[in-house]
Parts: sequence; structure tokens; C-alpha cells
Amino acid sequence: MSHILALDQGTTSSRAIVYDGSLRQVASAQKEFTQHYPKPGWVEHDPSEIWSTQVGVAAEALERAGLGAADIRAVGIANQRETTIVWDRKTGTPIANAIVWQDRRTAEMCGRLVANGLEDRIRAKTGLVIDGYFSGTKIAWLLDHVEGARARAKRGELAFGTVDTWLIWKLTGGAVHATDPSNASRTLLYDIHAGVWDDELLELFGVPRSMLPEVRSSGGGFGSVRDGLPMEGAPIAGVLGDQQSATLGQVCLEPGMAKCTYGTGCFVLMNTGASPVPSQNRLLSTVAWEIDGARSYALEGSVFVGGAIVQWLRDGLGVIRGSADVEPLAASVPDSGGVMFVPALSGLGAPHWDPHARGTILGITRGTTAGHIARAALEGVAFQVAELVEAMGRDAGTPLTELRVDGGAASNDLLMQIQADLLGVPVVRPADLESTALGAASIAGIGSGLIGSPAELARGRTGETRFEPSANSADIESRMRRWRDATRRAAAWAERDS
Repeated sequence: MSHILALDQGTTSSRAIVYDGSLRQVASAQKEFTQHYPKPGWVEHDPSEIWSTQVGVAAEALERAGLGAADIRAVGIANQRETTIVWDRKTGTPIANAIVWQDRRTAEMCGRLVANGLEDRIRAKTGLVIDGYFSGTKIAWLLDHVEGARARAKRGELAFGTVDTWLIWKLTGGAVHATDPSNASRTLLYDIHAGVWDDELLELFGVPRSMLPEVRSSGGGFGSVRDGLPMEGAPIAGVLGDQQSATLGQVCLEPGMAKCTYGTGCFVLMNTGASPVPSQNRLLSTVAWEIDGARSYALEGSVFVGGAIVQWLRDGLGVIRGSADVEPLAASVPDSGGVMFVPALSGLGAPHWDPHARGTILGITRGTTAGHIARAALEGVAFQVAELVEAMGRDAGTPLTELRVDGGAASNDLLMQIQADLLGVPVVRPADLESTALGAASIAGIGSGLIGSPAELARGRTGETRFEPSANSADIESRMRRWRDATRRAAAWAERDS
């Protein structure tokens, strides 16, 4: 029983990785699942497909590792965070598709809350801005738009969960309805200072308390896997939201250390220690993790469209055949040829928080090629991250000295060099880019006692690649000014048709 099974349930795929007792990868499996777009700005997942793909890749990873349930000391979960699922407590059947974190259908509801002067009160408790990104308005929408749902919720018949809670429920056969503070802190319903579901917030969003999961320590007991599954009997010993999990996987354990995950979106988290830091720059204050009853906090900035812009170049525009083709295409030109690409396909996240912004390409001429568009798309990702890092440095009172990176798009050397140039600090990429799954294994190792303390995790960091900044600072300042001008032009675009 010296192995850990990490379940990494992401926005576009489910992944499982088996780690040995030294947190080295033994075997893995991954499967994409269907993205549903029923209306413009709406994004949904089928909760049953989330479950079937996740348990399927777990079985496949164990088979590839040549291991059985008796070899698994603990299961750890990392999950796409704000995605909202509501299901029937008796049958376990979801009342509707999951509303994904990218979904913008509650933008008007959020606008009304802001207009009613509630933003400061909500932010003081939750550390969040009012935005459809978070779970609270998604729950309210489901209760108001699924026939009979609100009455059923009031009778205690319905359960809510982010994806971690849904997986725990399914893994334990409905025996455990729980989450951890890193996920609870993404709902707009959780007081990050007191560490509790807040009655005032529940009333404000119209969410019955009976729907909510129990909040347990991130590195703790979430029940055991039910019989009949490949890892039956194994304890679920750790749970973290995916970005907090990547922060732990990157061993950002001290205040001021930061990482950026380049996945479907991009997420920058800076460890702020034992106290939340209120942001003056429209970033988020969030729970990083809770271990042995002690909570750690982070500042966070979110880019809604990061690596997803490469998928759009592939599937929407058709200028590349595979995601790996974007780097040589972008490198085929020395610069973007004056093209600016604001990849606001799902609005703009921090520090703009503009759900009505839309993707914008500026500066096209007869000389513009697919290479210029591809390079501008990569630069658009890096510009967004640079904005977040600037804001984070102002909030924390000190600039970053390096940025640790992970996620699929972090394998793109050109993107990483562009990022280092824009930031003016080294970008450090680990040998293992699966920091999210590694964080899930790490928290499960801590929760199961296999790892004595978080400090032990630092020993495993080897084989890093460093990208040193090489651009002229005056040139970077000029390019950042152009970027800010471009985002102003993309702002509130969808509102112009309403």
C-alpha cells in the first residue's frame, strides 16, 4: 500500500495518475469528454460523463501500473472548481447538466447584485468579486429554471456540489457529501475568515443550507471508495481545487511564492500565508488549503481563455492541425506584425471582470499571415498573465522574483520566453508539468500519513528549465500600453447588441 492514485478532473478531460511513495509517476491515463454549448456564452458538462470518464481512466491507469486496489494507500482528488452540479439525494441523479465555470448565463444576475450595492459586503466575507464565474449564482439559476427544483431543495431532497463533491459522492456510493475549504471558497457562499457556510450569503443567493456539503480539511478523511470500483476500499485522503492543487504541486509553500497554470484558462496563485490579503486590484483572496486545521491563503488572478485559444486556432479557425503546431507556426515570424489578439472568447477575467468583453483581433493588414495571428494569440495569453502578476505585486507589496509554471501550454517554449520577457523575471518550468495531479497526490500523501509534512515536498523538485528575460524594458512597456488599449476596445462588446 505504497502508491497513491491521483484523480485530476479537468475542464476538458479526466486524468488519473498513479504515483509511488516518492511521488514519482508510475502510470497514467486520460480521456476527453464532451463540451456542450447550448446557447452563446453557455457551457455545460454531463455529470454522468464526468464520472464515467474519471472512473474509466482510474481503472486504465491502475492496469497500466500493474496494480490493484490493495496497492493503493490513498486517493487524492483535484478538480475544476466552480463548476456546479445539483442532484437528487435519493437517486443520485443530476437535475440538469453541470454549469461549467466558464459559463456566463448569470451575468445579468451578477449585475443586479452589484447595482444593489452588495459587492463590498460579499467581497469582505468571501474574498471574491461578484461574477458568474463562481458557483453561487449558478446554483440559484438551476433552482429557478429547473421545474420544481426550488421546492425540492427546500424539502432537503437536493444536494449541491462542485466536481470534487460529486466525485466523492459517487466514489463512496453516496455515503459522504463533503468538500474542502479550497473548493468551498469558490462558491460565494463561504466565509473564508470564519471557515463556515455563511447564513447571510445563503439567504442572499437563495440557497438552502440543506443542499450544502460538509467542509472538511483538505488533507483529511473523505470516506473510502465503495466496493465494485477498481480502487475499492482505498481512503480518499486529500481534496483540492485544481489551481490550489497545482500551487501545492509546485511547492509554493512560503508567502510570496507564485505559480501560473496554463490550462484551458490561466491561473496565477501567490501564497499569502496564514492570513488572506484583501486585493485593491480586483484579484481574489482565496483559501489555498487546510492541513491539520490550519488554513493557508492565496491571492489569485484568473484568465478565462488561455490554452483554449490554441484549441480555437485548431478547431475554430483551422490554421493548425494539432495543438503542438502552434509553436512552429508562431515562430515562423519574428513578431506579431503589429497584430494584437485579445482572446476574450468567454469574457475577460481578473483584473477586468468583464463578462461582456469578446475576442478581438486588431492591426490586420494585407501582409498579415496565419503566423502573425498565431503569435499574437500566444502573446495575448502572456499579456493577460503579465497583467495579473503586476496587480499581484501591488497587492502583496513586493514584486515576484520568479514565476513557476505548469499545465499543457507551459510546454510551449516560445510562449514561456514571451512570458519571461513581459514579466522581466525568470519563468521556471518543472520537468513534470502535471503539477495539478502531483498536488492531489501530495495532499493525499499528507492526509494518509505517507508524507510527514508539506516541507518534505521540496525534495522532489529536479530537472527544472528556466526562461530568462531578454527583452528591452522600454519595448515591453510600449507593448503593454498597446495591450491595454486593445482590451479597452474589446470591453463590453456583447452589451452593444443588447
